[in-house]
Amino acid sequence: MPPPAPFVDRRLNDRERRIWETVARSPLENLWTREGLTIRGIVKCTWQSLLEDHIFGYASELGFYFFFSLFPMLLCATSVLGLVLRSATGFYDHLLDYLALVVPASAFNMVLENFNQTAAHASSGKVTFGLVVALWSASMGISATQEILDVVYRVYDRRSYFRARIEAIGLTVLLIVTFSLSLACMFGCDFIAHRAHNFSGAALGDAMAVIAHIVGWTLATAFIALSFALTYYWAPDMRARRWHWLTPGAAFGMAGWLLASLGFRIYLHLFNSYTVTYGSLGAVMILLMWFYITGLMLLVGAEINSVIEAAAVEARIASVPRPQEFQRIAPAA
Repeated sequence: MPPPAPFVDRRLNDRERRIWETVARSPLENLWTREGLTIRGIVKCTWQSLLEDHIFGYASELGFYFFFSLFPMLLCATSVLGLVLRSATGFYDHLLDYLALVVPASAFNMVLENFNQTAAHASSGKVTFGLVVALWSASMGISATQEILDVVYRVYDRRSYFRARIEAIGLTVLLIVTFSLSLACMFGCDFIAHRAHNFSGAALGDAMAVIAHIVGWTLATAFIALSFALTYYWAPDMRARRWHWLTPGAAFGMAGWLLASLGFRIYLHLFNSYTVTYGSLGAVMILLMWFYITGLMLLVGAEINSVIEAAAVEARIASVPRPQEFQRIAPAA
């Protein structure tokens, strides 16, 4: 009987293959323990991993696919919401206003204008007929994420093309729901705060408004964290999966994405050279750059998680006490 085909990178040596096979088969229960790996070790190993896995190049690929998937995803969200609300387009238009908190202004205006034009010219028949096509197109970004996270965890994807795409479509739908709920939480807290000011006294209204904003933004953050958790759980083809609500990689990815987005907005406000350089395509380039930042933060978070997982496995199989610094495992050239 022939031996089973390896499901990790064949370029790895025996010890490296054993480590990554264990990572794929036995994920950690808690990544926050760091398994003896210092913060400095995590930073060093993650940087090395980013270079070895060509993550900066993959982030460009991911940014393009996110851009390609954007309008089909918005169309899907509006179509699904339309099953519940008659004025789904107008309501979702209000929700998208909260994207202006992180998306650069010129890129946001372009997204909103194209979204409204698409929704205005789409009849119910066209939307119903095109929903499957839109979902298929929207899942392109998730399909690319599946392939790249397989690289991060050094595994070969066993899924057939259609199974992988079906899983990508399912994950896309879940991310659309969590994304919409996150925006709805921000919309809801503003609505409640406004109503509290109208129907309560000044002091009581201010207190209720503060509470509403705290609850709304906490729930919005929780839905963003859920989006990261769903992606890290379903995207890579691991042999065994373990659910984590919040991992160190997800926490860093969310914080890095928020800070990088705000920093990019400030840069564009002070030194907007994109419009000068690219002319009418400036908004497109800005949106692509923002998607690049989004993809990069998602992949950096995955690399952090994989570093911690591999360090834990190396510590378990080593015959010496757990190392304080984990030497990153790299595929052979």
